[in-house]
Amino acid sequence: DRFQKLYPNHPALDYVLYLRGLVNFNERIGILSVMGGQDIAERDLKAVRDAFDAFRTLTTRFPDSKYAEDARARTVYLVNAMASGEVSVARYYFRRSAYVAAANRAQGVVRQYQQAPAVEEALQILVQSYDRLGMTDLRDDAKRVLEKNFPSSGVQASAQTERRWWQVWR
Repeated sequence: DRFQKLYPNHPALDYVLYLRGLVNFNERIGILSVMGGQDIAERDLKAVRDAFDAFRTLTTRFPDSKYAEDARARTVYLVNAMASGEVSVARYYFRRSAYVAAANRAQGVVRQYQQAPAVEEALQILVQSYDRLGMTDLRDDAKRVLEKNFPSSGVQASAQTERRWWQVWR
């Protein structure tokens, strides 16, 4: 940060941004998380967002930099990690019967991370949350979007099984 403020026009500023992104990218990857097999999306996403911001700034300000291609690839990974992290939170809220909070988180994933693979599960959480809240119009809309964008959704099949289970226990 200090280098960036002191030398905003330095010729190696692209490298500084790249290093800044790498530091934040690798901050959450420690020996215990690697050994424990913990997913980056299950942890605090502040470092992930900071890394994303640094890589995005690098690719925007220096698109022809020798670090730009790697930064773009890491940005895609980080977007997917942020989306997965938000879905993890939505899943947590859903398990705790906080359906409004689960729906809000899932809706945020659908709006912010449209190209991420986690959108499929976010849509399913939306369908299930709206169903539990008795909001049939919103449930049907979310279901239509899910079926249109993910016609062979494995998540959708498991949701139907869960819904049958839920109806039995009601």
